[in-house]
Amino acid sequence: MTDQQDENRLIAERRAKLSAIRENCKSNGFPNDFRREHYADDLQQKFGELDKETLAEQQHKVSIAGRIMAKRGPFLLLQDMSGRIQSYAAKDTQKDIKARYGALDIGDIIGVSGVLHKSGKGDLYVDMAQYQLLTKALRPLPEKFHGLSDQETKYRQRYVDLITSDKTRETFRIRSALINGIRQYLTERKFIEVETPMLQVIPGGATAKPFTTHHNAMDIDMYLRIAPELYLKRLVVGGLERVFEINRNFRNEGLSTRHNPEFTMLEFYQAYADYNDLMNLTEDMLRTLAQNILGSTKLENTVRNSSGEVTDTKQYDFGQPFVRLSMGEAILKYWPDANEAAIRDPEAHLDELKAMAKQLHIKEPEVDGIWGPGKYLCEIFEATAEEQLEQPTFITEYPWEVSPLARRNDDNPFITDRFEFFVGGRELANGFSELNDSADQAERFRKQVEEKDAGDDEAMHFDEDYIRALEFGLPPTAGQGIGIDRLAMLFTDSPTIKDVILFPHMKPQAQE
Repeated sequence: MTDQQDENRLIAERRAKLSAIRENCKSNGFPNDFRREHYADDLQQKFGELDKETLAEQQHKVSIAGRIMAKRGPFLLLQDMSGRIQSYAAKDTQKDIKARYGALDIGDIIGVSGVLHKSGKGDLYVDMAQYQLLTKALRPLPEKFHGLSDQETKYRQRYVDLITSDKTRETFRIRSALINGIRQYLTERKFIEVETPMLQVIPGGATAKPFTTHHNAMDIDMYLRIAPELYLKRLVVGGLERVFEINRNFRNEGLSTRHNPEFTMLEFYQAYADYNDLMNLTEDMLRTLAQNILGSTKLENTVRNSSGEVTDTKQYDFGQPFVRLSMGEAILKYWPDANEAAIRDPEAHLDELKAMAKQLHIKEPEVDGIWGPGKYLCEIFEATAEEQLEQPTFITEYPWEVSPLARRNDDNPFITDRFEFFVGGRELANGFSELNDSADQAERFRKQVEEKDAGDDEAMHFDEDYIRALEFGLPPTAGQGIGIDRLAMLFTDSPTIKDVILFPHMKPQAQE
């Protein structure tokens, strides 16, 4: 018998039990009149240290509910959202259960009320004085209930993965704690949480290819948000001087271990601040989150080879001051053979930058002249230094050419007051002092439009309303975006972004 035939047989047996339950119990088989009063972990925390005799004397009556994860003789192991606890079925109870339900199966969801006891092995259990089958599981759990072994199936059937994998449940508990921790940290510092449009007439705030849709009533094409930035800065113009949004963004790009077309970002903006203030805030916030959520400022991540096998571990220390390097300093540090003169003065050495790009096999645009020295410098940085940034590192002095929304540096207009934040060779955050000169912003939008006309489908549109908003006056402001998914990967030691997204995008399976 094949595995599929065996599974079909088990499903048929369970369906037959459900039919019998409906007939014998005169119900629809899915009652909703049981009310849980206690959670497994709360009981473990409160009574786990009491000895068997003391617990028996106290006669604590409890009511629990959960999924049956194992059957050990008269004991049923139940799992709820907080953890696991056992229930005990005496012989008479077992006979009654079999008569009413045709026996309980692993995966069934039941409610149990009774007195709390401790077994001879020291495990808490609830005597099944009252019990009720709440949901009949028609499909058996996989592989003797030890979890899904196929990674693709884990992503496609996340509900089963969550039932059977302690690690998966912990991953998403940490992700939730990260988001809650960020909210608390920012609101304590007078930031207010806002919501901005996800359907936009003009996609802006990032250089990325958008998803296009059509609004039938207005008969116009619209775009799914690639970033909330331009709307959030409109709010700062309006006087909401500290705002943040934990938002869903959509970018029509490829899938990888670090990219999902739908992802979660934190963006926040602070008036009367610059990019240095945000670097300081980011360092303190991440250090606080690590200590509060993980109990340590040192994060350990495993290193895997191309086959996914663990080969080493790395430790990232959030307790130490974060490294701060300019883009040029990072290139020279990690590529000693670079032309130092060209790196330090890109505007005067465009030909040398082009030569270095060819040496690094960087793919250049087909139309000559589209890339200036700033774009070449950034491409060289990404090819030589980015993946080498292991410990928490801020990279600063991004050229204006690759920073269409950032404020130029007062002393060197070739660069902007911008940083990106890296850990383990991954970019986690991007922040800068905001460009609030409406004329400069308009000129940069025009440059983006030229690049779009030349074939760059990730270049920005010209947003006239945003220019109008700047003309009303944006105070000196700094803003930043942090990738929640990548941050969750770091905090949970997850090798791929799919591990930290409950339902990652995947190609549809062929229908049989």
